[in-house]
Amino acid sequence: MTIRLFIKASIIAGFISLPLSAQATDLDRRQSELKSIQTQINKQQSAVKDTNKQRDRLISLLKKDEQAIATAAKKVNKTKQDLASIDKALAELAVKYTQLDKLKIIQQKTLSNQLASAYLAGNHDYSKMLLNQQSPASIERLLAYYQYLNNARIASIKQLQTTIVELDEVKLKQQQNQTRLNKLVIEQQQQAKRLDQEQAQRQQTLTQLQRTLTSSGAKLEQLQIEEASLKRVVEQALLAMKNNPSLDGLSSKRKLKWPTKGRIKSGFGSKRSGQVKWKGVTISASEGQNIAAIAGGKVIYADWLRGFGMVLVVDHGKGYMSLYGHAQTLLKSAGDSVSKGESIALVGRSGGQTESGLYFEVRHKGQAVDPARYCKR
Repeated sequence: MTIRLFIKASIIAGFISLPLSAQATDLDRRQSELKSIQTQINKQQSAVKDTNKQRDRLISLLKKDEQAIATAAKKVNKTKQDLASIDKALAELAVKYTQLDKLKIIQQKTLSNQLASAYLAGNHDYSKMLLNQQSPASIERLLAYYQYLNNARIASIKQLQTTIVELDEVKLKQQQNQTRLNKLVIEQQQQAKRLDQEQAQRQQTLTQLQRTLTSSGAKLEQLQIEEASLKRVVEQALLAMKNNPSLDGLSSKRKLKWPTKGRIKSGFGSKRSGQVKWKGVTISASEGQNIAAIAGGKVIYADWLRGFGMVLVVDHGKGYMSLYGHAQTLLKSAGDSVSKGESIALVGRSGGQTESGLYFEVRHKGQAVDPARYCKR
């Protein structure tokens, strides 16, 4: 029986029990009460519809905010890698410069000694040696010796010139890298500011969204919608997996590394809300921390998913797949091949989470299995 039918039945029953003289007056009063109740019901139904519309609008806005964060975070991560690469290059150039500078000093000293020796030996004119009636053999030995010294000096001069050129090249590379380093530092500061702005916008959206989920019924409904969304993604992934028959699967039980370091906050199969249970594990970890693929495979999904935020799914072959959710940003795209231990995403709070962490699932032929079966305890 609906609320309206129940109200009408109650009014009719009360009306019949009254004397005839009072029925007319009471009927008007009860009809007025009925209209008032109906008005309240209509207002409540309208408010629920408005709340649902507002919630959907906020979820759509949350998606945009978190996608913007993912873009900014990816740029920040790329800049960090570039900065590390340039720092390493500058360190290598500094070592090379020191080595070349020492070599230049040694070569200059060698050349200086050779020139001093030539000066002390004096100039020997070939015609004078003949007039002095020196033997041809002695003259030939002296000429060969002086030619050797001359060649040695020429070689030393060429080596010194080469070293000086290399030193100039190293100096130029250092200057170029330092200029690029300074530019990247400025870019990183701008990107970090942009990331902070996007995160602040997301927090505002999330606060408004949480206000629409104050009742346990609304929260349960939200979880059921999220579970249905994940189910559709898994079904899509299963279809995509048929194209990757050559992968090796997950045969190494309890030998694989967890995708990121942290504490398991929610275990597999534990209660989430109502009858909804966790089909994976939630790992508490610092925002921006690396997420690595537990095994080699191919990315078959990389996108935002309601309730799970930035999600990446890797096909490992033989019906096995791993899923990584709540990421700050994804470092791989659908279709990319990944190696065991390769960074594929960064830990975040996407999907409307208030704390940073990773949601991690392992599935076999579409069915969720405890990740602890495959990852080290």
